[in-house]
Amino acid sequence: MHLRRDHAETSTTALQQFIKSNPLGVLTTSITSPTCSFPTLQATHIPFLLDIDGDLTGNSLGRLRGHMARDNPQAKALVEVLAQSTTHILDQDVLVVFTSPIQHYITTNFYSETMSTNKRTAPTWNYSAAQVYGRARIHWDSKLPETSDFLIQQLSDLARVGERDIMGFNEENTSPRPWRVEDAPPSYVERSLRGIIGIEIEITRLEGKVKMSQELKEADRDGVVKGLRALGGETATMMADLVRERGLMKIANKA
Repeated sequence: MHLRRDHAETSTTALQQFIKSNPLGVLTTSITSPTCSFPTLQATHIPFLLDIDGDLTGNSLGRLRGHMARDNPQAKALVEVLAQSTTHILDQDVLVVFTSPIQHYITTNFYSETMSTNKRTAPTWNYSAAQVYGRARIHWDSKLPETSDFLIQQLSDLARVGERDIMGFNEENTSPRPWRVEDAPPSYVERSLRGIIGIEIEITRLEGKVKMSQELKEADRDGVVKGLRALGGETATMMADLVRERGLMKIANKA
């Protein structure tokens, strides 16, 4: 990730919260297939859970947990290469990218100061993202009890987070109640477990970028906020708020 000082997010806590708030990541692997049956580079969108507390390894960056369909070509490549190995851990690092849905094109027409003087600037795009690098343990062998244990825990935790934190359902509500794995017939759960593999990534590197016009002069930044709000719409309005927030943080850091 290209990180200039203005845009780099250096707070591990902030990056971990970013992942929790934007859990749909893109898992990218670079695996040479022994049979050449699959592309070397593959990527899949996966909702991840981030474990921080109770990390037995003492890794302060945390651990990602997810799963994917066994029929996914990327999953097939993972199983194929690990079936030739004595371990369930990939030799190569994996990359997971998380992005915020709030992103927007920024026109130079918003830059009230620069465009009225030297005009040495160009349009850009505002966005925020986090990148995770780590070693991946793949829970693929359905014959092993620990594979089933991992997958049941993963599905249960993901459902709990989705139902409670995203949907706002809770056990006190009579309708609708939060869905739980236990609500599905055991035969359906067993069949589902055979159709997926688990992914557990020990994070070794975590970096992030929040590009919200912080590099601009204050008058230009104010112009971006004003211009986005004039556009209207939910995304533009939220982007305007983020630009203003990051601008205030920049001013505070200089004080």
